[in-house]
Amino acid sequence: LQRFLLASSLVEIVAEHERILREIESTDANCIGPTLRSVYDGQEHGLFMEKLDGRIRNHDRDIEKMCNHHFQGFVDSITELLKVRAEAQKLKSQVTDTNQRLQDDGKGLVSCMDDLRRCRLQQRNIATTIDRLTHCLPVLEMYSKLQEQMRLKRYYPALRTLEQLEQTCLPRAGQYRFCSIMAENIPRVRTLIKDTAMSQLRDFLESIRKHSNKIGETAMKQVCPLSRPLSPPLSPGRRLRKEAGLGAATEVDGHGSSPVTEQDSGILDVEDDEDDEVPGAQELVDFSPVYCCLHIYTVLGAREEFENYYRKQRRKQARLVLQPHSNMHETLDGYRRFFNQIIGFFVVEDHILHTTQGLVNRAYVEELWELALSKTIAALRTHSSYCSDPDLVLDLKNLIVLFADTLQGYGFPVSQLFDMLLEMREQYGEILLKKWNLTFRQALDQDNYSPIPVATEEDYRQFSSQFPFQDPDLDKLPFPKKLPFSEFVPKVYCQLKEFIYACLKYSEDLHLSSTEVDDMIRKSTNLLLTRTLSHCLQYAIKKKNVGLAELVQLILNTTHLEASCVYLEGFISNITDVPPDTANTTKLYGTSTFKVCPDLIAFLCSTFSVFTHLPVGTQKCL
Repeated sequence: LQRFLLASSLVEIVAEHERILREIESTDANCIGPTLRSVYDGQEHGLFMEKLDGRIRNHDRDIEKMCNHHFQGFVDSITELLKVRAEAQKLKSQVTDTNQRLQDDGKGLVSCMDDLRRCRLQQRNIATTIDRLTHCLPVLEMYSKLQEQMRLKRYYPALRTLEQLEQTCLPRAGQYRFCSIMAENIPRVRTLIKDTAMSQLRDFLESIRKHSNKIGETAMKQVCPLSRPLSPPLSPGRRLRKEAGLGAATEVDGHGSSPVTEQDSGILDVEDDEDDEVPGAQELVDFSPVYCCLHIYTVLGAREEFENYYRKQRRKQARLVLQPHSNMHETLDGYRRFFNQIIGFFVVEDHILHTTQGLVNRAYVEELWELALSKTIAALRTHSSYCSDPDLVLDLKNLIVLFADTLQGYGFPVSQLFDMLLEMREQYGEILLKKWNLTFRQALDQDNYSPIPVATEEDYRQFSSQFPFQDPDLDKLPFPKKLPFSEFVPKVYCQLKEFIYACLKYSEDLHLSSTEVDDMIRKSTNLLLTRTLSHCLQYAIKKKNVGLAELVQLILNTTHLEASCVYLEGFISNITDVPPDTANTTKLYGTSTFKVCPDLIAFLCSTFSVFTHLPVGTQKCL
C-alpha cells in the first residue's frame, strides 16, 4: 500500500512538474514568477530540477538537429553574401561618383532655382505692395485734396472730403500708422472747420452791420431811381469786390484776384454811375458765409445751435440799428442813414428767409419787423417834434414814403407808417402856419398902404395875372391910373397859392383819394385864413403908428382878399381835380377871416361923425 501510495504520489508530482514546464515554455517571462514559486513551495524541487535539465537537453538536441539540417544553406548564404559585398562596394563607388556628378551638374540648377525663388518672392511682395498701394493711394490723394481745400478755405467741400476719407478710404486701407494718424486728426480738422466757419460768419455779420446803410440806400434806389442824387456818389473807379466762399473778399480785375480788408467781407461794392442800372440790394452782399456755415453745421449735426446763434446775433444787431442818433432830427441825412440801416437789415433777412430752409422763418421776421416798426414810429414822433422847418418836414415825409414803399416791396406791412404820416400832417400844417404868419407880417410891414400905380397896359396885365381883379369902370380909365388895393393884396394872394401848393406836396404819395386831398388842403387853407391871416390883420390894426389912411386902405385890401376866396376855391379844385360843387366839399371861410372889416368900418364911422363937428377950415385941412 505504501508503495502504491508512493507511486501514486510520484505520478502526481511528475504530472505537476510537466504542467509547470509547459507553463514555463508557454508563459511570458514577465509572468513566470508565480510558476517558479509553486516549484519551490513544493517538496520535490530537486526532482523538478532533474526534469528541467532533461527538458533542456531535449531542446538542445532539437536545436542541434535543426542547425545540422540548415548548416549547408547557411554556409551557402554566407558565401553569397561575401560575393555581394564586393559588388556592393563597386555599386557604392558608382553611386558616389554619380552623386558627385549630379551635385556638380545641379549647382547651376540650384542657383537658378534660388534666383527663381527670390524672383517669385519679389513678385509676390510687389503684388502685395501694389494691392496695399491701391488701397492707400486713394487715402493719400483724398488727404492731399483735403489739404488743398483747407488751403483754399473751401471748408464745406473739405467737410465732404473728410466724410469720404473717414467712412470709405481709411477702412479699405488697413491698419497703418499714417492711417491712424489721419483718423486721429479728423476730429481736430472738423473742429477747425467749424470754428473757422463760425469766425467767417461773425465777420459776415459785422460786415453787413457796417454796410447796412449802403444796402438800404441801394434798395431805395431800386424803388425810386430819382432818389439817387440824395446820396453822395461813390468814388469813381471802384469795381466789384466779392468774397470767395468763406475766405477773404477779393477785388476782381482783368488779371485775377487779390485779397482785400477783412472788414469788407461779404459785401460787394459796385461802381455808382448815373448811367448804369441800379444793382439789386442782394447783389451787394455775398451770402456764401451764411450758406456754407449752415451746411457745415447741418453736416456736423449742430444746425439748431447755428440757427439759435444767428437769430440771437441778428436780434442784437436789430436793436443797434433801431437806436437813432441823438441829433438825427437836425438834418435829412440823419433820417436817411437811420432808414437805410433798417432797410438794409430787413433786405438781408428777407433774402435769408427765401434762400435758406428754416434758418429764419416768417414768424421770426415778422416779430423783428413789428419791433422795428414800433421803435421807428416812436423815434420819428420824438425827433420830428423838434423840427420847425417845413421843407425838412416835407423832405422827411418823402423819405418816409420811400422807406415805406421800399419795405412794402419786400412784403412788409407799412400801413402804420402812413398813419403816422397823417399825424405828421397836422404838425406840418402848424409849421406852415407859423412860417406864413411871418410872411404875412413881413408883407404888412413892407406895405406902403397906398393904391398901386399902373402906368402902362403891360403893368396892368402883370398885376392882373398876380391877383384876380376885375373892375369895368377902372378898365375904362386912361393910363396912368391906380389899382384900389396896395401891394399887400397880390403878395398875400400869391402866398396863399404857395401855401396851397405846400399842402398839396405833403399830400402826394400818401395813397389818399382826390377828395381826401382836397378836403385836407381846404381845411388847412381855412386855418390859414381864419387864424393866421386874421391875427396878422389884427396885428396891423393894433400897431400904434397906423393912421386913418392906413386903416382905410387896409379895409379895401381885406375886401378884395375876401372876394378872391372864390378864385382860391377854383384854384384848389383845379389842382386836386375835385369839382367845387361836390358833396361834402369844404368851403373857404372868407367872411370869418375878414371879420375885422366891420369893426374897422364901425370905428371909421364913429371917427368921421366926430370930424363933421369940426370947423370948415379944419375939415378942408383934413
